[in-house]
Amino acid sequence: MVSGDSKNVQTFRKSLETDPNKSTGLAAIETLYDVLKNTRASTAGEFQDELGNAVKEMLTTDYSSTSIRSATNLFRKFISLAPVDITEKTDFSEILEFYRKRGVTFIERVSRSRSLISKYAKPFFRNNMNILTHSYSKVVLSALHEAHECGIEFHVWVTESQPDASGKRMHEALKSLGIETTLVLDSCVGYLMERMQMVVVGAEGVMETGGIINKIGTLNVSIIAKTLNVPVFVMAESIKFVDEYPLNQEDIPETFKYRSSVIAKNNLASEHPEVDYTPPQYLNLLITDLGILPPAAVGEELIKLYT
Repeated sequence: MVSGDSKNVQTFRKSLETDPNKSTGLAAIETLYDVLKNTRASTAGEFQDELGNAVKEMLTTDYSSTSIRSATNLFRKFISLAPVDITEKTDFSEILEFYRKRGVTFIERVSRSRSLISKYAKPFFRNNMNILTHSYSKVVLSALHEAHECGIEFHVWVTESQPDASGKRMHEALKSLGIETTLVLDSCVGYLMERMQMVVVGAEGVMETGGIINKIGTLNVSIIAKTLNVPVFVMAESIKFVDEYPLNQEDIPETFKYRSSVIAKNNLASEHPEVDYTPPQYLNLLITDLGILPPAAVGEELIKLYT
């Protein structure tokens, strides 16, 4: 943890450092739940301000702002969905107790997301498949591990995913699990694609369009796959569903494209974006904890999540 961090940022960082396999979104939700447990707010307005300030503080870190924003928005919406007999109580402490129960329920659901995705993904894996993945994704790693544990043998080709070489982390993680894997240059995706039976990627955020925000280069991989008729599957928790409707790369908010410390330099013209937007036409299916969805279904699911 960084000296001088606020209490909320310290809680957030500690949650991720204690469990390296935890998602950014879940850590953000647990941080808001910590605020909920300890709040002394006497009105709904005061309490919402506390939550809003906690979110702003977490967004100053260099963790994915896309994941933080989507997860915390859904958490705040979920806990506040209360029946009239609760919301009309004059004692705000009783309303907070209801919120706390809802918060526990939400965290329990999110904690099961990865195992549900692995369950839904398993039928897509077959023996002797060549699978291409890009960058490092905890949920993709979990699904591949689950399929391998069930006795399915396949070979995973992992792009280096420059400029941070996050694919090397994925490659090493796969090797440690006993999964056959090869690390490849980003520039050889076109050369390799005709040998692949499937492309599997994670996502920092699933947009209302059904497209995804993910590590830079995901768009390149998906376009090549589409051209060569190789299916592209996205694995993402529903807490990554974002109420944004980008139509092109320019529509991606700067806070999604760059980390907080980079934006603070105030010289983005010389910076390399960390993510790109892959439109839905290049994706076949989204494998989520809500089930297997076509990209076109994301908008409807977002409406359900936010109402």
